[in-house]
Amino acid sequence: MSVLPGAEPFHHDGGRVGVVLCHGFTGTPQSLRDWAQALADHGCAVRLPLLPGHGTRWQDMNRTRWADWYGAVDTAFSELRATCDTVFVAGLSMGGALALRLAEEHGTDVAGVIVVNPSVSTEDRRMALLLPWLRHVVPSFPGVGSDVKKAGSVELAYERAPLHAAHSLTQFWKVVSDDLGRVTQPLLVLRSAHDHVVPASSSARVLARVTSADVTEVVLEDSYHVATIDNDADTIVKASLDFIERVSNPSGAPS
Repeated sequence: MSVLPGAEPFHHDGGRVGVVLCHGFTGTPQSLRDWAQALADHGCAVRLPLLPGHGTRWQDMNRTRWADWYGAVDTAFSELRATCDTVFVAGLSMGGALALRLAEEHGTDVAGVIVVNPSVSTEDRRMALLLPWLRHVVPSFPGVGSDVKKAGSVELAYERAPLHAAHSLTQFWKVVSDDLGRVTQPLLVLRSAHDHVVPASSSARVLARVTSADVTEVVLEDSYHVATIDNDADTIVKASLDFIERVSNPSGAPS
């Protein structure tokens, strides 16, 4: 199955600082491509993989599970770790959960974590109660993509949310949430004030459970869920570059 135009992965070999970027559930690298390019232009090595089952047809995603998605970003992390002195992990929505899992699993090999509207929980109890059996009856629900405030900005994402994959996502939430105490690295959380997909309680859970001593929260006032292609995209780029510079060069000496 061919990849949708615009959904291709992004790969850039830069300097000694690397960044793994993780896109969201049913989304594609398109939602993070401008962010990835900005990091590359700043001299970072960047890996932004297309997660398995994404970027083709939603039916393909229904044959994948969270371990497949995590495997892709874990491979990307290993690539950068082999060539870079310092590696950061970052992600949007479910990609934020993937980035947090990389931090949980790889410890001090991860220099810092940047998450935008991280998806690690839901306030909709029907997700947990109904998905285990409903997924065997109904293959998909209407999609959750393109929650964007900026006029003319559209996320390249599936129009349907595959339920076998969605059920696996809820299982992944528990895995990540249970281990958030293992996140000790510097953490930057960027959260939209108005998000129609992921509740604010998800970011709150991350902030409450990590054990990082260095934690920064930025509230994005002019964007919805897919903030990386919304009105606050420049704020995300600047905040992440400042964070990467500060953490990777704590002495403040010229890099």
